[in-house]
Amino acid sequence: MAPPDGPAERHARDAARFAELVESASPGDWARPSPVAAWTAIDVVKHLVEWSRGFLAGAGIELGDLDVEADPAAAWKRHTAEIQAIMDDPAGRVHSNPHTGDMPVDEAIDRFYTNDVWMHSWDLATALGREIDLGAERCRAALEGMKPIESMLRDSGQYGPAVPVAAGASAQDELVAFIGRDPAWRPGN
Repeated sequence: MAPPDGPAERHARDAARFAELVESASPGDWARPSPVAAWTAIDVVKHLVEWSRGFLAGAGIELGDLDVEADPAAAWKRHTAEIQAIMDDPAGRVHSNPHTGDMPVDEAIDRFYTNDVWMHSWDLATALGREIDLGAERCRAALEGMKPIESMLRDSGQYGPAVPVAAGASAQDELVAFIGRDPAWRPGN
């Protein structure tokens, strides 16, 4: 029997996987370029911490600022614990956003933040010169969900232009290319 895979479990799994990457980085790694134009490895971590803390204000949740640059691993650990506490006990809170409407806070975190952690895991791993497998089935499902709203996603400024990939590319390469990353990008190329 498979373990449950609800919002809290997905967050715990994806945040732990991202934590492994953060903890594996040496101090000199944080200045490395990332596949996101104009971002370094530390910018990937800062993005996930900073935007999500602002996002939670839509549910009346105020989390203090964290100094990611001073200690990325400690900041990520604290951030993850605070988000996981919300996921484990959403307490009936509702997240309100003029663009996405009202939804239970754990669903909003799962839909927007946890998926962002999962996708940005590729960015951080690649910036650090590591390989990561995002899972073919999950990549295919994400891509199928995003294709019908492609113009909305592109118009939001959150995704760059799609990068062409060869026929027969892996589901992960197709997803990475769809969100505007070159699957062949490596630091220094």
